[in-house]
Amino acid sequence: MSDSLLWKPKDVHSTAMYQFMKFVNNKHGYKFTSYPELHKYSITSITSFWADIWEYCGVIHSKPYTKVVDESLPIYDIPKWFHGARINYAENLLKRTDNEIAIIATSETDRVVKLSFAELRRSVLKCANSLRKSGIKKGDRVAGFVPNCAEAVIFMLASAAVGAIWSSTSPDFGEKANKDRFKQIEPRILLSVESVKYGGKTHDILAKLHPIIAGLPTVEKVVIISNIFKPNLSQIKRGVLFSEFVAAGVEEENFEQVPFEHPAVILYSSGTTGVPKCIVHSQGGMLIQHMKEHIIHGSMKPGDRYFYYTTTGWMMWNYLISGLVAGATLILYDGNPVYPHISHLWKLAEKYKITIFGTSAKFIQNVEEANYYPGQDCDLSSIHSIYSTGSSLKPNSYDFIYKKIKSDVLVGSITGGTDIVSLFAGHNTALPVYRGEIQCITLGMAVEAWDDSGKSVVDTPGDLVCTKPFPVMPVFFWNDKDGSKYQAAYFNQIRGVWYHGDYLIINSKTGGVLMLGRSDGTLNPAGVRFGSAELYNILTAFPDVEDSLAVGQQTADGERVVLFLKMAPGKAFNKKLVDSIKLKIKTMLSARHVPAVIMPIGDIPYTLTGKKVEIAVKKIISGEKVEPSSSLANPESLKHYYAIKSKM
Repeated sequence: MSDSLLWKPKDVHSTAMYQFMKFVNNKHGYKFTSYPELHKYSITSITSFWADIWEYCGVIHSKPYTKVVDESLPIYDIPKWFHGARINYAENLLKRTDNEIAIIATSETDRVVKLSFAELRRSVLKCANSLRKSGIKKGDRVAGFVPNCAEAVIFMLASAAVGAIWSSTSPDFGEKANKDRFKQIEPRILLSVESVKYGGKTHDILAKLHPIIAGLPTVEKVVIISNIFKPNLSQIKRGVLFSEFVAAGVEEENFEQVPFEHPAVILYSSGTTGVPKCIVHSQGGMLIQHMKEHIIHGSMKPGDRYFYYTTTGWMMWNYLISGLVAGATLILYDGNPVYPHISHLWKLAEKYKITIFGTSAKFIQNVEEANYYPGQDCDLSSIHSIYSTGSSLKPNSYDFIYKKIKSDVLVGSITGGTDIVSLFAGHNTALPVYRGEIQCITLGMAVEAWDDSGKSVVDTPGDLVCTKPFPVMPVFFWNDKDGSKYQAAYFNQIRGVWYHGDYLIINSKTGGVLMLGRSDGTLNPAGVRFGSAELYNILTAFPDVEDSLAVGQQTADGERVVLFLKMAPGKAFNKKLVDSIKLKIKTMLSARHVPAVIMPIGDIPYTLTGKKVEIAVKKIISGEKVEPSSSLANPESLKHYYAIKSKM
């Protein structure tokens, strides 16, 4: 942990967090003056707090709620929220109807789509009407095998407008990855695209589409976006162009009013150890949680231009789209983030005057390793916040951002996940930024770090648990009739609390959070637990090492730590390097952190969303057989670990 202050707000009183605290004080007669006081209120007065969020953020509804939540129910009973209320997620996101720009969608092609708030609302209403005319009703599934484009946003919001359930994957998913997901949910309509451009190359998506459609007998209509070429639909059974599908609808003001817990989207677990679980999130839960995080935590408002580099197969796409609820303009980009140059996304930020720039920790690391300094090359004066997720943002990456990207910027490292389609800990415009730390546990989230005895701890590593219910818990898992998969995912590990599977330290002085990695990937040599992220942070000091993976290996004598190194091009693995790494780890951490084995490897496995795959490798080198998952970006990398197992 570090108490090194890197940034603080210029005017706390102007932040939405401060204004919300004033609202709470005035409404209830409190005298809160600090975030810790407000957070404590948010997790001890649950009914009152979430009613405050509903009112402050202005949830549009046709029927008011009669009860916020039954606080007597434990978290594992998955309590219902805002009983009796009738709402619509899309209606809330489309409340702006003016002619200011709502979406700017760009890609590696020359195609740029700009839609005003009025045009976006009109397109969604017409698309929703066409969905209804196609027989789509509440609860039906609508799937998208689509890039991050305006048409995907329109279809997602139109699905919500009719009460259907949206689910999407991105064009980098293969045939098996799509079937593993969509076959489980049985969509009636599939949205796709004829081709995409990535890394300067055009990829034929229609060719991928044929076997996918053949494996989905429930699909009644295939809607194709014309992205680069006009597609030939003669070979697509029941195919129709997106433009024709939307044009066939009428602009009918009809947002289906649904209960708070009505399903909105189906997201998927990583599936690194089996078929992905289908996680169902509600319209109301996603709406109110994203309102809280965008409007209050992020001070997002009309005039902001919100960008997040994401694909439609990642939960961050849903998080990006919800920026509309704050009246912000969405900047969408589809393509390789570093093509034709590492500067590309930063040039986008300059061109479109992005104010909130979202990316992954890995991307920031890549920019640093390329010795590219965005702040010297681009005008980034519009950016006031940089968000990072996907993995822990390393302390040296904080340094790089403030020295080489922008000094006056909120760096919001955020953590949560697909399971909650939101955050447990994240950004806060009213708080300072400390080196290597996520700013705070978010409002309404009763997050603690628990040690092995089930005791809540601070300033020492523990498992991330959430002790009280929150509105954006999944409503259920698809095809999990008795709820056993749901219970096993979050509640069987430690009964009575949500066990998230992350390992963290909560700083008692700053209130910040340091993420240490996944609990199931936690290293535990001789009974000493620590996170792999601690080792990865040390390795940034070794430029000869391009990438690394630290896992535990089960042996007859217990667990030992194995550190795999992928060497940079032209750099050699040798004893001198190993000795230097061991000494650095011993000096910076402790002798107990030093890996028992350090060895070279040909490649490091990653998921399609850019996360290191530690668990599969841990199983392989411990003697288990692992089926390559469809969610792996480079499944062929696993062969290196099978090959090396016999030499260990």
